[in-house]
Amino acid sequence: MIFGVPWWVFMMVLFIFLSGYMAFRAMRAEKELEKQYIEREGKVYMDRIEEDRLRRLQQDHEQTQQASN
Repeated sequence: MIFGVPWWVFMMVLFIFLSGYMAFRAMRAEKELEKQYIEREGKVYMDRIEEDRLRRLQQDHEQTQQASN
């Protein structure tokens, strides 16, 4: 007994704090992974938009050339 409290009570409190710390670390790591995923998917989306814009510009340019001939 430590300060009139059984040793296992201190151990349980220690494990509770340790569990909370590990949950916090896992939550932070999960948030970072989610952020990376969102950024990667956003880049893919923006690349598709850019490719579509360039394709449309090329088509418009070709149509303009055909109309002037």
